[in-house]
Amino acid sequence: MLVSGAALLMACAALVAYDLVSFRESMAHNLAIQAQIAGSNSVSALLFNDPHSAETTLSALKAAPNIIAAAIYTQDGSRFATFSRDAGPQTTNILPSISPGQNDAYQFRDGQLALIHTIVFRGKMTGGVYIVSDLSEMTRRLKRYAGIAAMVLLASLLAALLVGSIFQRAVAEPIVNLAETARIVSRDRNYALRGTPTGKLDEPDILIAAFNEMLEQIQERDQALRAAHEELEQRVHERTAQLATANKELEAFSYSVSHDLRAPLRSIDGFSLALLEDYGERLDAEGKDHLQRIRAATQRMGMLIDDLLNLSRMTRAEIRKEVVDLSALAHSVITALREAQPERHIECRIEDRLEANADPRLVQVIFENLFGNAWKFTSKRDVALVEFGETRHNGNSAYFVRDNGAGFDSAYSNRLFGAFQRLHGAAEFPGTGIGLATVQRIIHRHGGEVWAEGAVEKGATIYFTL
Repeated sequence: MLVSGAALLMACAALVAYDLVSFRESMAHNLAIQAQIAGSNSVSALLFNDPHSAETTLSALKAAPNIIAAAIYTQDGSRFATFSRDAGPQTTNILPSISPGQNDAYQFRDGQLALIHTIVFRGKMTGGVYIVSDLSEMTRRLKRYAGIAAMVLLASLLAALLVGSIFQRAVAEPIVNLAETARIVSRDRNYALRGTPTGKLDEPDILIAAFNEMLEQIQERDQALRAAHEELEQRVHERTAQLATANKELEAFSYSVSHDLRAPLRSIDGFSLALLEDYGERLDAEGKDHLQRIRAATQRMGMLIDDLLNLSRMTRAEIRKEVVDLSALAHSVITALREAQPERHIECRIEDRLEANADPRLVQVIFENLFGNAWKFTSKRDVALVEFGETRHNGNSAYFVRDNGAGFDSAYSNRLFGAFQRLHGAAEFPGTGIGLATVQRIIHRHGGEVWAEGAVEKGATIYFTL
């Protein structure tokens, strides 16, 4: 209705404007003809200076009800004769100016039409006729047009209302019903619902068919997804049961390692020591060396078992996070290392007030391994330095333990955190190669990452996030 009404209003305005311009021109043309007739009939009166005859000629304009005043002027512009309807307003001396080469000029002013016509006799200007007409006829015409436009507009809006109500039932209602179906599907996730076709093969029917086709595809994918989800849940259940069984077997293996394997190792070490102590004088130097090697191997095997058990415990240990004072924990680990090797003089720089949300027991294991490595690999330095501090990595806090010890070849940094991976010989620096693997597992369980930087004989830096 708004579109129809706006279009009709613009059309009516354009027609009225066109008719107004045309009617104004028609009025001016008719008035010019009347002025020409009056001027022709007044030539003799002007020539013989007979104003009474000229006024008689002007009085014939009473037949035109729209003319309210008229006047005849002489060649010098003096008023010669006048006419006024019902003692109406007198004519004015302010006459419309005539352009060169023209005989008429008119203008609309103060709700009136004023026209002046030049009287010519034998090619010579003799005088002029001035006529003033009201615009009552044009006003009546405009009112009549406005009434017609209003009636047409009202009838058209009623027709638009009727057509709109028909289209509402044919178009809007199916779309509203389709939208309600879409809301129910979205709310209940019931993809079995379908829109009701109109059966008219029109645009709403095409839309409903496309919507139903989409729902059918979504329903098929949903069923496939549910089946895959159920299958995945079954696999997860089976894998969980397998992991539980594997954990039990691992615990049994750990128990066996910690008890069954330690017993023969203790026996080997003990009897080797008994041989050295009780029968040492009967053995030559080579025999004693063999026994010493046996004892060293059994002790190293014991250390490997301990480290493997620790690594296993770190993988399975429950994490209980809390705010940990990393600086205080680093000081306590370094104090323990100093007490174990009081003869060493190492400069330690620990950044203050460092805290993190982590498991304090597992963080202590990280520090014992990292600071223990720094302590070990600076053993050949006259001036040893160990640092602990904080930096930024990808917008997050990262911590580091740095030393100026033996360092490592950066080409092998990817092997640094593997179990039993050593970049230095056991004779040069003792150890089992489990420490950094343990550190990596603890940090990964905290959702962090660990990496290393270093160079041969230029120290190493281990970075980690929590």
